[in-house]
Amino acid sequence: MHVFFFTSVLLRLWLTMAQLQQGGGPDEKEKTTALKDLLSRIDLDELMKKDEPPLEFPDTLEGFEYAFNDNGQLRHIKTRDPFVFNYREDLHRWNQKRYEALGEIITKHVYELLEKECNLQKVYLPVDSTESEPKSFIFMSEDATTNPEKLLVLIHGSGVVRAGQWARRLIINEDLDSGTQIPYIKRAMEEGYAVIVLNPNENYFEVEKSKPLAQQPSPDSSDEPAEKRERREKIQKDTKKRRDFYEKYRNPQKEKETQQLYIRDNGSPEEHALYVWDNFISKALAENVFFVAHSYGGLAFVELMIQREADVRNKVTAVALTDSVHNVWHQEAGKTIREWMRENCCNWVSSCEPLDTAVESMLPDCPRVSAGTERHEMTSWKSFHSIFRFFTEALKAKSTKVKPAATRRSNRIKHEEF
Repeated sequence: MHVFFFTSVLLRLWLTMAQLQQGGGPDEKEKTTALKDLLSRIDLDELMKKDEPPLEFPDTLEGFEYAFNDNGQLRHIKTRDPFVFNYREDLHRWNQKRYEALGEIITKHVYELLEKECNLQKVYLPVDSTESEPKSFIFMSEDATTNPEKLLVLIHGSGVVRAGQWARRLIINEDLDSGTQIPYIKRAMEEGYAVIVLNPNENYFEVEKSKPLAQQPSPDSSDEPAEKRERREKIQKDTKKRRDFYEKYRNPQKEKETQQLYIRDNGSPEEHALYVWDNFISKALAENVFFVAHSYGGLAFVELMIQREADVRNKVTAVALTDSVHNVWHQEAGKTIREWMRENCCNWVSSCEPLDTAVESMLPDCPRVSAGTERHEMTSWKSFHSIFRFFTEALKAKSTKVKPAATRRSNRIKHEEF
């Protein structure tokens, strides 16, 4: 029998009990007591667990019976089928937890690829961290601070993604090329760039909460009349009973309560970007620094420029944004920042227009062009070749003092419907 059936029955019982309580007569109170007694006999915890399997999942791809094929696609080892989200019908929470568990394995797998395939080094933050404090990390090429010519900095968006990823959904449902930053890293290295991969969502560690101490009686509780104390304790007991009942219904397999321990100077994407700039990018020897920033990563870059405008203007040659969510008004970016962005940035946005077609903008910052896709998470991959072409043009423009062309003028449109 399904959870839905029991849920509907219990809800009807609760509604009936509420209606009886509103009546207030002796008969209604007696019926309410009977209903409470009936509900107390139902072991909802066990009832719900019968329909929902344990929230315990493998910790390896092999355990999930999945692997990446030669095309970088995640496939079932036996059936060769793509990943199936609805593995258990009508158990959305369980399926979601299974998906999240697989996502954690994917994150570790991408980290391994960054080190083994891309030859990047993991560098821990803060740089002066102690053994006991929470730490984050970024990935850097061996020549990240010593390459005298070019440095590429990659910043992903918000959410569950970590260093080296654009979108977990793409990695699982499409392939590694579209969902990770690996193609950017490999091409950059082939063209002589050093590389730094930021990790702006690794802001804290979660640890299990310590059990609270038993509540101590108030100092003057001994002076409280016995009748009043008994009534107060009964109210507290009933309140706890109702809360526990609801918790069993809402979360039958109660997960551990955790607390967040934030990483020093890296407690947000904006803090992280600023920290990496101050400790690595600003000290790098590269004459030309380039950024690729997706979604919230674009907001983090704009915030970095607000905090370090002179340094960024001096060191950064060009910035490629992909469906960035920055807002120069809300972030209070000054006139000089907006002017610099118009000259040195380009935002490839989700659009039904062909790739590199100019798209009108309501904001007075950088040019916006189509990424050739309407899918937000695909914008970094679809604009891949255009972005490297944009960087090449920016380098040429810098050497000849000519403004770089963000798009092919023949592809631009004159009007855009809002």
